[in-house]
Amino acid sequence: MIFAYIRVSTDKQTNENQRFELNRFAEQRQWQIDSWTEETISALKKLEHRKLHGLLQQMRRGDILLVTELSRMGRNLMQIMSILNQCMERDIQVFTTKEGYELGNNINAKILAFAFGLSAEIERNLISQRTKEALARKKAEGVTLGRPKGSKSKRKKLTGKDDEIAHLLAKKISVSGISRLLGVHRLTVAAHIKDHMQ
Repeated sequence: MIFAYIRVSTDKQTNENQRFELNRFAEQRQWQIDSWTEETISALKKLEHRKLHGLLQQMRRGDILLVTELSRMGRNLMQIMSILNQCMERDIQVFTTKEGYELGNNINAKILAFAFGLSAEIERNLISQRTKEALARKKAEGVTLGRPKGSKSKRKKLTGKDDEIAHLLAKKISVSGISRLLGVHRLTVAAHIKDHMQ
């Protein structure tokens, strides 16, 4: 059987883009998707509290799981690897439409899955570390971080972050993902992109 899994982080996000991509991917291969599982939940939640857990429990040897990208399954290396390992041990193939991965129970798939998860985790950590170091340097230089009470600054939270945001967008990281990495609200990132980067 062929199973499709869709996850969005908030109820303000839409699952239509993911559904369209998965349908198109299946049609290109003349596959019929037998079952759809959709949920609105953070990937940071424990797997046991997600519909994905129930989906994996009902899948059998030889089944296929379709997702748009591995990050739909988990938000960090350990979670993604745990899910992929579970699928590989049970001979369940995982296809990602955006990244074009085909992961089965073979050594090449395991190496690829590990490399992808590791690089994504390292990238997030490096961005976070660079941000923390920059803030620490500014503080050491005597720069007052944040806005004094009762004043409005022309300098916004994301002023000077255009290059970093453009880099993240080029890596196909969502606005929500960028907001988490930069420690600001999703709407702040969306407004900054609209006002300063278009």
